[in-house]
Amino acid sequence: MRIGLRILLGYFAIVAIAALLLLRVFTQEVKPGVRQAMEDTLADTAGVLAELATDDFLAGRIDDGRFAARLRALAARRVDAEIWGFRKSDVAYRIYITDAQGIVVFDSSGRDVGRDYSRWNDVYLTLRGRYGARSSRMDPDDDASSVMHVAAPIRDGNRIVGVLTVAKPNRTIAPFIARSQATILRWGGVLLGAALAIGLLAAWWLSRQLGALRRYADAVTAGERASLPRSAGEFADLGRALETMRERLEGKQYVERYVHSLTHELKAPLSAIRGAAELLEQPLPDDDRARFAASVRTQSERMTQTIDKLLALAAVEHRQRIERPERVLLADVLDAAVAPFAADPGRVPVRLTIDPACRDAVVSGDAYLLRQMIANLVDNACDFSPEGATVEVAAAASEVGVRVTVGDRGPGIPDYARARVFERFYSLPRPGGGSRSSGLGLAFVAEVAALHGGRAALDNRDGGGALAVVELPRESATRPTS
Repeated sequence: MRIGLRILLGYFAIVAIAALLLLRVFTQEVKPGVRQAMEDTLADTAGVLAELATDDFLAGRIDDGRFAARLRALAARRVDAEIWGFRKSDVAYRIYITDAQGIVVFDSSGRDVGRDYSRWNDVYLTLRGRYGARSSRMDPDDDASSVMHVAAPIRDGNRIVGVLTVAKPNRTIAPFIARSQATILRWGGVLLGAALAIGLLAAWWLSRQLGALRRYADAVTAGERASLPRSAGEFADLGRALETMRERLEGKQYVERYVHSLTHELKAPLSAIRGAAELLEQPLPDDDRARFAASVRTQSERMTQTIDKLLALAAVEHRQRIERPERVLLADVLDAAVAPFAADPGRVPVRLTIDPACRDAVVSGDAYLLRQMIANLVDNACDFSPEGATVEVAAAASEVGVRVTVGDRGPGIPDYARARVFERFYSLPRPGGGSRSSGLGLAFVAEVAALHGGRAALDNRDGGGALAVVELPRESATRPTS
């Protein structure tokens, strides 16, 4: 399971559990809270009515006095009210009064006069000087039929002589409870939806940051050129730490590898110089002395070229990117790279052809490195070209940008060498028994092409010879202005 999905599931699980717990608490508290508010109101109402009924009760006319007449008239009163969006049309109170023995002496509904209510909590507790209230179902199987009863004592001095109970069905407040619960559930759903959206966004962001760093680490592990991805916060710190670690490790390995390569490549010329120097210490004919002195000079130049090329290659290989790329006109680079060969009468003739559609092609990068890359390809082609042949340099548009080709009519590339021509220090013998090169030129070409987002290839061409191809991304079709 991907880390982004794990983060999302963990985050959403926590939010969902918290939301469900809160919703459960709210929904469980809504109904009791509303009923408690109603009970408080009924307690006040019962107290007021008990005071109003006291005179008629003590006078023995509680069932036919003014108090009873007013309560019976209340049943016929129409209430035209809209309370918080709900219509109320009648009074939902039922009021009954019992004597000191718990016998009903008045009932606003007129149905239970004479019945014994002494066993009901509202009457039983109130007659004993305690707060009396109960909630009873009209239908034992229907919770919605419950009725709240709240009682208040009728006193004669300090003596309790009767009980007045106010009853109100709980169904009258059911719409308010249902609406409150629906509102809580609706906003709870909104909360969960918002939490899911935020979780998705956070998981996507975290996964994106971690994924970029992981791809960067994979690319570094594979030895590819990789730029540190743009990150934020702690991920930026982690990225910089990885970059620093990579640079230090690569720097150490790079130095070790190049020291090993340099010592290996310098062994042969050093051995030749040492042998020639030993012979030069002895008496020699002038011809031999001149020959050995020329050998020392040749091997010294070979060492110097190897070191220079190795340093140039190291400078390119160690770079992950071109820090300050320039807009470079490809035609200018080709002209500058070919010019030294065309001006040297001792070299193989070089012919440059630039397609008109590619005359104003611009690439982004380092003009010096691009010029050296083309020069290395031309120099390599000249070394393998037979007398009377011509090295052909051409530039044309391609699917990815521009394609530069350098072709010769030499012996071509043996099958066994095709996969190794861009390896460092790998070289083939020149035609006519010439010495091998340092084997660094084509490696330099491959590195420069990759550094500019392109690629280099070398293969045999039709009709004999080799054809080097470099493809570079094209930035613009407009000539850069100075």
